Amino acid sequence: MSYMLNASQFRAEFPSLADCVHLASCSQGALSSRLAYALQEIGHSLRVEGAPWGTWMAQVERARERFARLIGAEPGEVAVLSCASEAAYQAASSLDWSRRPGIVTTDLEFPSIAHVWLAQGQRGARVRVVADSGEHVAAEAYEELIDESVGLVSVPLHTYRNGARLPVEDVVRLAHEQGSRVFVDAYQAAGVTPIDVRELGCDYLASGSLKYLLGLPGIAFLYVRGGLEQQREPELTGWFGRRQPFAFDPRLLDFPADARRFETGTPPIPSAYAANAGLDLIERIDLHDVRRHVSGLVEELAERLTAQGVRVASPAGARGPQVAIADQAPDRLAAALAERRIWTAPRGDLLRLSFHYYNDRSDVDAAVEAISSYRRS
Repeated sequence: MSYMLNASQFRAEFPSLADCVHLASCSQGALSSRLAYALQEIGHSLRVEGAPWGTWMAQVERARERFARLIGAEPGEVAVLSCASEAAYQAASSLDWSRRPGIVTTDLEFPSIAHVWLAQGQRGARVRVVADSGEHVAAEAYEELIDESVGLVSVPLHTYRNGARLPVEDVVRLAHEQGSRVFVDAYQAAGVTPIDVRELGCDYLASGSLKYLLGLPGIAFLYVRGGLEQQREPELTGWFGRRQPFAFDPRLLDFPADARRFETGTPPIPSAYAANAGLDLIERIDLHDVRRHVSGLVEELAERLTAQGVRVASPAGARGPQVAIADQAPDRLAAALAERRIWTAPRGDLLRLSFHYYNDRSDVDAAVEAISSYRRS
């Protein structure tokens, strides 16, 4: 059993935080010393072993197993892919829209996922968009659009736009009552929110390592509930989508029975190293403690900014790991904060300030003071 880290010990794993305030984990996690070492490690493997496929595949399998453990799944229920878009596409391509053509989604979905659903119109699917408040979506809004013609319901665990926690459990129940499958985008939750796919009850769940999982872009994971009936084989495949990839048989198209059937070509090896560096840290923290820690910082920042007259666009009572604020020029505000080495993430008409276990109250103080100074000027 690995030793567990408290918040201050966790922060010490990120030496870059000595001279900056990282409030952009919703876009890219902070650089840890372990991640820096992992990038050197892959170069070392090339120098020492030349073409170390065995070493590399061990990294991929380790990442698969660790992500499965993180979400309460079995390794055979997890496919290793390149990004959330690929994960969504693989799930969608295995569904037969002629039987149940409806896809229910929301405008609070990350566009990369939403675009995959729209593209299914070329195969006969019809997208229905639930009504939202601009900040949140109620379960009742999903209920109005889910019926026996819906094949897939898509719901983010936390929205990318403002971090709001959506009523995923209720949506899963409503969908399953109608025989619909459910896809959950957990990219804005994994790493700071406890996730148990058995409790959620979803059929698919996707996330990746570059944000709160503290890795780099290039690798993502698709959970596929064990025993889920395959309506059709995935359209996109490759040599790692075979039962024995290293058999090198160009005439044999045999799909594995488990989630590996959704895999395609050569895995993203450098990103697997990075994912393991991040997951190594995530395994050393209690995510329930992380959620409490992050929630306290989020609520304090939201209250202090509201008191200054800033409009907070993350809904009270459903805030996740970020505070989104409305501004006429979010990019300009982000640039002004960056001059003070405060990293944030503008999207659309909002500026997002996101928190991880490595953040503390000094980061809240710095953000409040910098935003107040910007508004005065």
